[in-house]
Order: sequence, then C-alpha cells, then structure tokens
Amino acid sequence: MKQKILSSIFLIIIATAFSGCGIYSFSGASISPDTKTISIHYFPNRASIVQPSLSQSFTEALRDKFMSQTRLDLVADDGDLDISGEIVSYSTQPVAIQGNDAAALNRLTITVKVKFINQKDPKQNFETPLSRFAQYESSRNLKEVEDQLIKQINTELVEDIFNRTVVNW
Repeated sequence: MKQKILSSIFLIIIATAFSGCGIYSFSGASISPDTKTISIHYFPNRASIVQPSLSQSFTEALRDKFMSQTRLDLVADDGDLDISGEIVSYSTQPVAIQGNDAAALNRLTITVKVKFINQKDPKQNFETPLSRFAQYESSRNLKEVEDQLIKQINTELVEDIFNRTVVNW
C-alpha cells in the first residue's frame, strides 16, 4: 500500500514538472518557453455560399482551443505565433449514389485557408488550405443537421490547425 502511494506521488510530481516546463503539455503542444503570446485573427467567410454564423463559430472555436490547451496569452496583433486566414469554401454534394441514381448520403465540406507565422522560428511558417467534411442522410434537409455538422467540422479543422502549428508531430 505504501509503495502504491509513493508511486502515485512520484507520478504526480513528474507530471507537474513536465507540464510546467513550457516545452511539453498534456495536450501534446510543444511550445518553446520563449513563446508567450498568440494572435488569432477573425476568419472571414469568402465562400460562394455564406453560412451567417460560420466565421464567428470557427474563430471562437480556434481561440478556445488555444486558450484551453496552451499557456499562451491571446493578443490582438503581433503575437509570437500568429494565425490568420479565411473560409474559402462551404459546399454540399451528393455521395453514395444508389441504383436509382439517388444519393443515399450528402456531404458538407468546409475549406479554410490558414496562414501561420511563428515569430520565434520562421521555418515553421506555412500557408495552406485545410478541408474537412461530414456526411448526412439525403432524406434529411441540410438545415435540420447544419448546426451539428458545422460544429463537428469546426472541431476537426481546429484540431488540424492546432496539431499543425504547435504539436509538430
């Protein structure tokens, strides 16, 4: 019993040391200790189909992820890390065509163009489009499932951006 308690205390001390060192966190983020701030700019919707709340919900999800999973301070401009971009595509299309030429499923796809600038390590800078999609039954109207699909796609896109910018796998 005493051995178990000592092992538990040791693990807690090790976990605290690693999460507090500024290099590694349990979210998987690997951020240099001299990187203190991040700027995450509003992502305007430049897609040909504009879903009114998409820009706001995506930008807020991205900010929330970095605020909850890193020790970085959010600043309006000139952060050590700077993320900007735009929503470039919002589309739905049929997939899984059945024998009667009707689609069994439809796919909602969202594409964002992301620009990342690392003031401390410019070799990590990038600009790239990222896309994610979610499928829904063609018997359902997009408006019925749209909020849920957007939330799912936003979560996946935010995770992709987080991994690409600070996890460095």
